[in-house]
Amino acid sequence: MRHDLTTLNLVLAIEQTRSITRGAAQEHLALAAASKRLSDLESRLGVQLFERRARGVEPTEAGRALVRHIRSLHASLYALETEVMEFSRGIKGHLRIASNTSAIAECLPPYLVEFSQAHAQIRISLEDLTSTEVQAAVAEGRADVGIFTGPVQDNRVQTWVFARGRLAALVPLKHPLANREAVSFDDLLAYDLIGLHAGASAQELMREQAAARGQTLNARLQVRGFDGIAQLVESGLGVAVLPEEPADRFTRVFGVRALRLEESWAERDYYLGVLRQQRLPTVVQRFVDTLIPRDKQ
Repeated sequence: MRHDLTTLNLVLAIEQTRSITRGAAQEHLALAAASKRLSDLESRLGVQLFERRARGVEPTEAGRALVRHIRSLHASLYALETEVMEFSRGIKGHLRIASNTSAIAECLPPYLVEFSQAHAQIRISLEDLTSTEVQAAVAEGRADVGIFTGPVQDNRVQTWVFARGRLAALVPLKHPLANREAVSFDDLLAYDLIGLHAGASAQELMREQAAARGQTLNARLQVRGFDGIAQLVESGLGVAVLPEEPADRFTRVFGVRALRLEESWAERDYYLGVLRQQRLPTVVQRFVDTLIPRDKQ
């Protein structure tokens, strides 16, 4: 079934203005022509898209669903136009990567450097999301590649484990635990915890582990970014759990101590995910090849 962009843009304009008259004017259409386009579209789809009311129109459930798809189509068309125009500037592709904060801080940068050096004409964009959001972005086509920690939640996403990391505890230098080499999660639960925003994989993991012990996580402060966490820990406002590599780096910058977290769940797999399909786009396949040997794919 074919739909022309003029009619789809009209639907979007009507939804935005809540008026067929104003929507028609916004799209530079005569009211009669706009009404016929809308009526014809509703007939082809077999559903009513708008409910006519005294003060205008309201989209039906079907209308709202169509509007979501139209907005997604607009985003895809914009991306298509932008990417094609980049060819005139020597850019030969665009790779959209969504990654969780831990991977960006712990394991992803060397792979990005390797890929960029091998494919200088491919533009990379990187978005920082939670692991759940990363998987949704890949499954819905808003990202070409996702980097995240488990669990894998969406079977539309094909995944490979490409790296492993550990979580560590971060405490102030004068903290009662600072003279230890390692701590358990039970040790940390006695103190206020500073963590990432709700939805971050490490934060949710700690919440689950606390609940399994019949305790509540004392999440005193939640911030975006590991740097902010380290500064708050240095200030003595609490302790934190974060990836081992950035934790070690922070000991050279802030007045903090990184301790080994003696828990089985402290060791985590990092996943590379792409939309499950018969053949990957060339740019995506090249990035997969950078992270995963061919014999492991």
